[in-house]
Amino acid sequence: MMTMTSRATATAFASLLLMSSAFAQTPAPAAKTESKAPVVRTAASLECSKEADAKGLHGKERKKFRSECKKAAADKGAAADKK
Repeated sequence: MMTMTSRATATAFASLLLMSSAFAQTPAPAAKTESKAPVVRTAASLECSKEADAKGLHGKERKKFRSECKKAAADKGAAADKK
């Protein structure tokens, strides 16, 4: 015959197993249905990307070149607007 403590221990162990499987069955968070707004690229940005492609630039060099190119294009645009 089983003693009372053996039964309590077995019951507690079984309940722990059942609880852990219940937690494992929790549904995954719903995927986001909203997408981010598309990135709008200016003509200057596209032109600078094409120039960087032509020069074969990658990584930090490409990023630096595009940054300087876009600044130069903005300066040209500001100078044209002042006239």
